[in-house]
Amino acid sequence: MTMNDSDVRGILHRATDDLVSPPGLLAEVRRGGRRRVVRRRAVLAAVCAAVVAVPVAGVLDLPGDAGDAQFASPLLDEPTRGDLAADDGYRRQVREAWRRGMKEADDRPRGEPNIVWAGNTPAGRAAYVAQGTTYGMTVGFVKPTADGLRVGTLTQVTDSDTDGLEQAALLGPKRDVLLLLDFGQPVEFSPQLRYAPDGKVERTFESVVFRDGAAVLSVPPQRTKVTIALSRTPVQQKNMIHIDGTSEILFPGNEDRPAPRLFRRTLPGAEQVWGIDPAVKEVNAPTEAIAEYLDPVGAHVHNGSPLLWVYGATPDGRRLLVETVQYDDGPSYVIALLAGRQLPFEAVASTTADWSAPLPVRLRLPDDQGVVVAAEGSALSYRVGDGQWQAAGRDAALLPSTATEIRVTDTTGTTTAVPVGP
Repeated sequence: MTMNDSDVRGILHRATDDLVSPPGLLAEVRRGGRRRVVRRRAVLAAVCAAVVAVPVAGVLDLPGDAGDAQFASPLLDEPTRGDLAADDGYRRQVREAWRRGMKEADDRPRGEPNIVWAGNTPAGRAAYVAQGTTYGMTVGFVKPTADGLRVGTLTQVTDSDTDGLEQAALLGPKRDVLLLLDFGQPVEFSPQLRYAPDGKVERTFESVVFRDGAAVLSVPPQRTKVTIALSRTPVQQKNMIHIDGTSEILFPGNEDRPAPRLFRRTLPGAEQVWGIDPAVKEVNAPTEAIAEYLDPVGAHVHNGSPLLWVYGATPDGRRLLVETVQYDDGPSYVIALLAGRQLPFEAVASTTADWSAPLPVRLRLPDDQGVVVAAEGSALSYRVGDGQWQAAGRDAALLPSTATEIRVTDTTGTTTAVPVGP
């Protein structure tokens, strides 16, 4: 096939049109809409390589229909697995449901859909389908519902890598059945998220055993939050396995959750040990320093409570960083980190914040380095025993470790005395 310059530019445009996130992408994700895994860079590289190889005469031949680049993936060619693989009636229903769902896809289908897996689950019969498209392929689950078969999230990919695909789906009205496809890699499953008393995340993982192309697991009902998690090995963020159906849980009814208020304060004297104003630089705690407080592979939302950062310097000259971590409807954990000169940050203390209290944050540092307090918009003062009240500024402060009582005056002029506590 002969192509002119306009044809080449058209292919390049189509190959790169979604390398920049389109407007409203976050809203689409929140609304459980079609999810596109952007992997067109692979196609772009192939096209650009072909352009470089074009002789001066200008002929560019690409294999496939109408100049579309060919795409290969085992998901498009594998024979159907699962206990319904030979059920022609069910397979026909799956293809009909899939074709209805593909009418909403952004890419033009090519050839026939391939049913990768079809089988029975405690929630009903389900399937996983892959179909070639103009620029690659589209994959997704076909789920049982009270209204018949329904196609879940349609994911468009343009290379054969399965990373980032919705490899699993929650099924049933209680969302208590987890269907997980076998993509040929070991998978770890965690049934529940818990917190230790100090706020550190506690998850246990168990190896998933696949049979005939999939695993079907009974899980706690995932009604208002997602407590389960899946990961390829080793368990870490980049190996997280996406679960179809989580958007409907995290954003029910297409709701828009309130954005959290950001609360950053640099305490007097902090810049002398930091060398900068960390609030202006928007410094965050290093992930490795607070890793024990982070869920490595979970899917969560924030409840809209403030996100707090306090930057300071301890009496012994270390950098102080206080930061919050909050998941779903769980507590807002306040974590204090310290770092000596040229040394990394280390988490040294934690507590929970009560954002409805006059003094939401009180956190005592180890080694008699003081007490961090925070109340946005309030004037703060303290005293030791029955001594005189000492002004401590507004919003946040690092009080001496000997302080016994804090006085908080909010924006309405209301004053509340709060004991420091242990």
